Formats: sequence, C-alpha cells, structure tokens
Amino acid sequence: MGSAIVKGLARAGNHEVSAADPDTDALEMVEPYAAVTATDAAEVTDTEIVFVAVKPHLVGDVVDSLELDADQTLVTIAAGVPVEFVAERTDATVVRIMPNLAAETGDMAAAVTWDEPDTDLAAVLDDLGAFVEIDEDLMDVATALNGSGPAFVFYLLQAMKQGAVAEGLSDEQAETLAVQTFVGAAETVRHDDRSLDELIDAVCSPNGTTIEGMDVLWDSDADEAVADALAAAAERSAELAKESSDD
Repeated sequence: MGSAIVKGLARAGNHEVSAADPDTDALEMVEPYAAVTATDAAEVTDTEIVFVAVKPHLVGDVVDSLELDADQTLVTIAAGVPVEFVAERTDATVVRIMPNLAAETGDMAAAVTWDEPDTDLAAVLDDLGAFVEIDEDLMDVATALNGSGPAFVFYLLQAMKQGAVAEGLSDEQAETLAVQTFVGAAETVRHDDRSLDELIDAVCSPNGTTIEGMDVLWDSDADEAVADALAAAAERSAELAKESSDD
C-alpha cells in the first residue's frame, strides 16, 4: 500500500515524496518515484505529512521510533489500529485512513477519520482518488468495503472471465471485455443519477439476454455471499482493533 501511495503521488506530480523502508528491495521498487529514499525513517520524516504504511502489529513500534512534532500530521493506514492507540505514542496530529491499491493509478477509494478536516492532507488524497469522511466506529466496515473490496471485485472479474472462456472466448479477449465492462459500469454509476436498481432495469430489456442472466443471479445466493465476505472482513478488522488495544 505504501508503494502504491508513493507511485500515485509521483504520477500526480504535485508533491515531493520521500520514502523509507529497512527492506532495500522494497525501497528499490519506489526509488524511481521518490525524491529521497532511506533505510532509516528518521531521515525522511521532516515533512508536513508522514504516512505509516506497515502491518498492523508493527504500527506501535514504528510510531514509537518516530520523533514528530505537534505541527505534523501522522497518517496511518493499518487495518484495526485505532487513532487513540497511535495518538498515545506521538505529538503529531493523527489521521486514520483506509485506502486501496488503486491509489497508484489515481483511482483510490478511501475512508478517512480525523478530528478536524486537514486541507493539505485532503489535497493529497484528492490526487490519489476519492475519499469520504467517516466516524471511526465505521472504519471496520470501510476496511471491508474499499480496503478488501478490490480482491472481491477481482474474484468477480475472474468468474466472468472464466465463464466467457468456457463459452469460447480466448483468455485475452475475455479479460479485456470483462475489465472494460467493470470500468464502464462503475463510470456509469459515478455519472448517472439513477439508482443501481434503475440502472439494472435499464439494461434488462424484456425477453432479452440480460434479463435471462439476471434471473439466474436473483435466484442465487450471490448477494448473500458478497455480504458475508464483507462481514467477515469487517469482523477481522474489529478483531485486529481489539488485539491492538490489548497490547
């Protein structure tokens, strides 16, 4: 996730990005996109905004090692790690976000929890994609929806692709059509004022092909399976939060 943010900000071209990672292989991957790189975080944290992009169980130790001032903003992106847990370890203003890997292409969806809106950070997030402000008690479901959600979408894409291949399309043909169908459908939802039910109806001509396929989906448990996947991811996020508080 950290490399996706570095690459996304470099693509936007509006920010000077520094990156630190003790793993030299990981650092080498982002070196072309960062103005400064270092294996020691202390060398690159003299900035207005500091992102901590590490596994949840490492957040406490990493934040403890940083010497940040009250005029800096510390942004965490670790699932299940509450603002309070981080704020106890730093003088910086703490903001918790849950982005996703599409930050690399400027198509990120992110949920943000902050005490007061931060215009500088908002500008950074705008360059990475779109974000919504939520209360922290909703961060678990946001983690499931937009954080874990890309994997669920990849699964659905794969299912559509495999179904088309089984009907005779090549792998390349099926993947191209499936991917662009998802892109086009998402853009339609973004720009159309109609509800999702209304958009489904708009595609489903009476006695046509789409209604035949939709009847199969409506008669299945597909919607329940997706809801269960979201619930399981949200539950795990809540478990991680409990583990952080216990530590």
